[in-house]
Amino acid sequence: MASSPPYTYIQCPCSNEEPAEGSDASSPESDSFHDAERTFDPRAPRSNYSLYPLEYLLYCEECQQIRCPRCVDEEIVTYYCPNCLFEVASSNLRSDGNRCTRNCYQCPICSGPVQVGEVQAEPETNLLSADNATAAPHGPYALFCQYCSWVSSEIGLEFERASGIPSQLAKMKNGGIPRITAKELKERRKEDPDMPPLEDELVDAELQYSALRSFYQSQINGPSNGLPGGLSLGDGHNFSSPAALTRMMSMWQPGGRGAQGKTAGPPDVFPEATDTDKGLKLAQLDESAKVQKLLNGGWNETVSKDQLLGQLEHAHFQDELRPLQCVLRTKRSRRCAVCRHIISKPENKVASTRFKIKLVAKSYIPSISIRPLEPRAPPVPVGMRPQQPQEPPLKPLQPYQYILTFKNPLFEKLKVTLATPNNTPGRFSSKVALLCPQFDIDPVKDMWEDALDGDDRSRTEETGQAEAGKIYKRGRNWVSIILEVIPPLLSVDSLRPHTASGEPTDRSPLREDEKILEIPMFVRMEWEPEAQHDVGDRVGKDRNEGQKRELAYWCVLGVGQISHE
Repeated sequence: MASSPPYTYIQCPCSNEEPAEGSDASSPESDSFHDAERTFDPRAPRSNYSLYPLEYLLYCEECQQIRCPRCVDEEIVTYYCPNCLFEVASSNLRSDGNRCTRNCYQCPICSGPVQVGEVQAEPETNLLSADNATAAPHGPYALFCQYCSWVSSEIGLEFERASGIPSQLAKMKNGGIPRITAKELKERRKEDPDMPPLEDELVDAELQYSALRSFYQSQINGPSNGLPGGLSLGDGHNFSSPAALTRMMSMWQPGGRGAQGKTAGPPDVFPEATDTDKGLKLAQLDESAKVQKLLNGGWNETVSKDQLLGQLEHAHFQDELRPLQCVLRTKRSRRCAVCRHIISKPENKVASTRFKIKLVAKSYIPSISIRPLEPRAPPVPVGMRPQQPQEPPLKPLQPYQYILTFKNPLFEKLKVTLATPNNTPGRFSSKVALLCPQFDIDPVKDMWEDALDGDDRSRTEETGQAEAGKIYKRGRNWVSIILEVIPPLLSVDSLRPHTASGEPTDRSPLREDEKILEIPMFVRMEWEPEAQHDVGDRVGKDRNEGQKRELAYWCVLGVGQISHE
């Protein structure tokens, strides 16, 4: 696994719903029977997508099952900007491009937040000013990054006002060159219909896309322009519908026709984009200037992969990068995919980190921790930062004992039953033994409640010996038992020639994940929930009173690393 041992992962039951390898899909009863009888293999390829830490899991009270991120449905509650924490209406997402329209930008170099500030002009020493006079800020303004000290004035982006940065930035290119937008070009066409098309150097990617989109949309949804009739879709169809795209592709096929049902006669000829007003822009194949710029600036002047992925337009050099508006984030609620019950729901307020509903698994199932009975790691030196000691590798064919601690988070008494295979699955099998597979865990109680009850079991009980059938330690709401393990010898020569099913044994070289000792353990817990004391709900109270609940799941214990020398 990815984490270093010791660790505990829990399997979500949603992976058992998929058919097993080699099973007949037409017999679901046999599949469920084999899944229940089959020992969970933590080294199987499917296991990588079904094991999660306890902190990652949720719990559905209606289904009484564990839920992982794969078996829940998410619903968006609100959209907000992570920089200014301003809530955005869902109706503005399409027009704004899922980005914040306020002065929230990210640095193109380090992707950190930038702030708007005044560009400090050099003072003129020849002019005299009054002693009490204070110079009022009047601009120009620029974007400053507080992390990498990047300034937008380095690429020629300076603004006249400190507000309305998106509208000012949309009208200029890097270097302060004015930028023609699609809206401005449309207004110029209305004033001067005979204006010639723009040159290719003045057309950027955004303007070219707008021209191409309007050109093809006018051919499909607009009038036929003297061509054979029937080009207008109408009847409630829009440009982005699948039927419109299919019909547009049929128009441009050789021999295709615009009118439906007309296949005889010569093929129709449709107009194509011939100038920049219709979206045609010739490719600039001369890259001698870029090559010379690369020779002069070197590798440091080029953009990295992360910087290129963050840009809306393709860029080769650092001076071609542009500050980007912050991408909006979402708050999401989660529902059970089976019963549609709400499992997690945050508050609608953006600044609030609280949840209205949050059913986490660690509040319903006991947490499992593992540690060696006799630690072999050297102690942490005095004055060093406390950390978890790293145990040395386990020696093969030598017995080791570990302490498993189960902590009960419920207010009801738990009856836990454990089961582990005698030999772990895989090519190199370890021998495993649980000295106490059945035990009870006391419920969670308040300290004052324990004092009033006078419960002697609130104090820690310790047997001091690892005996079969006995609990090693017991506390207020936790129990510790002993696990014995004998690691195998990691040698291909020690394997048998054939497996138990008669197939030849895999004698490939030792894999990296086979060095870690992982033990699958089946956990079954029973408890009796407290009766509901709601007024006017006597029927439900009687139905729930005395009704036992149970939960069973597989978990994987990462014990340690086996020495293969």
